[in-house]
Amino acid sequence: MNAKAQPLGNYEVLLCVTGGIASYKSADLASALIQAGAGVSVAMTDAAAQFVTPLTFQALTGRQVHTSLWQSAEDYRSQHICLTELADLMVIAPATANMIGKMASGIADDLVSTLALSAHGSCGVLLAPAMNTRMWDSPAVQGNIEKIAAWGVNVVGPAAGRLACGTIGIGRMAEPEDIFQAATEVLLSNPPKRTA
Repeated sequence: MNAKAQPLGNYEVLLCVTGGIASYKSADLASALIQAGAGVSVAMTDAAAQFVTPLTFQALTGRQVHTSLWQSAEDYRSQHICLTELADLMVIAPATANMIGKMASGIADDLVSTLALSAHGSCGVLLAPAMNTRMWDSPAVQGNIEKIAAWGVNVVGPAAGRLACGTIGIGRMAEPEDIFQAATEVLLSNPPKRTA
């Protein structure tokens, strides 16, 4: 395929999935990135694996899905370093209030939060927040978003609409096509780390 058919050829995306109901949409995002030519590695929190199995992402990406800091005893490379070193962009979708708070506070107590901390200076980061409206509107979450945005973290969404709790309001994760578009813009603003 030519570059026009696969505009993200040679780019590597680290897709991190956290424990929100919107995590099922991340499978569509992974598929769209792959169809555009990107290499996609997936890391998941334990909570995310309660909503969507790692096998789903393994089937879509053709790659091992990372779920633990301790997963690869036979491979000495530190996952939290090598995954972000290889990536051109880290996308956290959905980004829960918990994960956003960890990022703002520098907490690294699981694989995804550790990856987020190690991404600084290695690859760009794009968040797609998803949570209840009251959580999104809370001073803590808004303060955390402002803090990490000032560090250069990109944010797409959230959108307004019907939420999993049955209410209507802002807090829905942006649709996969919107996250894909935002990721594409970030990726294409810099050359890929690797070439064919």
